[in-house]
Amino acid sequence: MKLSPLFEKGKPQFSLEIFPPKDHSGGVETIYETLDGLREVRPAFISCTYGAGGNLADSSTIEICSIIKEKYGILPISHLTCVNSSAEDIDIILARLKAAGISNILALRGDVRPDVPPKQDFAHASDLISYIKEKEPGFDISAACYPEGHPDSDSIVDDVLNLKLKVECGAEHLISQLFFDNEDFYRFRERCAIAGITVPIEAGIMPVTSKQSIMRMVSMCGASIPSKLAKILNRFENNPRALEEACIVYATEQIIDLISNDVDGIHLYTMNKPELAKRIFSVIDTMR
Repeated sequence: MKLSPLFEKGKPQFSLEIFPPKDHSGGVETIYETLDGLREVRPAFISCTYGAGGNLADSSTIEICSIIKEKYGILPISHLTCVNSSAEDIDIILARLKAAGISNILALRGDVRPDVPPKQDFAHASDLISYIKEKEPGFDISAACYPEGHPDSDSIVDDVLNLKLKVECGAEHLISQLFFDNEDFYRFRERCAIAGITVPIEAGIMPVTSKQSIMRMVSMCGASIPSKLAKILNRFENNPRALEEACIVYATEQIIDLISNDVDGIHLYTMNKPELAKRIFSVIDTMR
């Protein structure tokens, strides 16, 4: 089953992201506990992130996507990065995805690793999207978008134009980078409309559980911390339980406001914490 028809129903879709276990000694067995909990959320789909350093050979992404599909009956979407891959590498991965019956891909550039020179076949996600659409047109392609602009982009205008190129190359659905101020997302959505980008855009929401980890993450992805959230982080940074409680409320309020403003979908970055996801969705479940 493909992803894009889900958004033809005219109501917001709810989806989740998980990542392969960092401890490879237990294989994918450790992911079952996460998926057992997340199944109760009844997501439209679950995405699984790519291997460490952008190398699928180092991860269990395809295997986990197969488990999501076969054991849990949930639509999977496999992340696929390209900057550290050759065309031959991508051909192998596409063949593996096809053999596993996985027809949805989130096409990403991926991080440039300082210890490994990038390969030359794919400089941007749009290159990967074009390649997949030409090589294996049966795949449904999603792409990432950045409400506050990609950190490598020269300007907001350039970033939206690059996003439009992804769509013109074949991306049929967009998932946003995390953000903490909904006004940033609404302004971004307006820019997309002006640019003629009409594909569904899901809002990426990440509940904060640690001040240190979220500050590290926003420094890498270019997102900002609004003053309201900064006060929460500063007030409760030494009280993990209180911080988690406050940030669950913060994320839930974000989602309620987004739904009230006709968002196409919510993509929750679960950090493999099913209880956190279940608590948030228990509040908004009646809004589906």
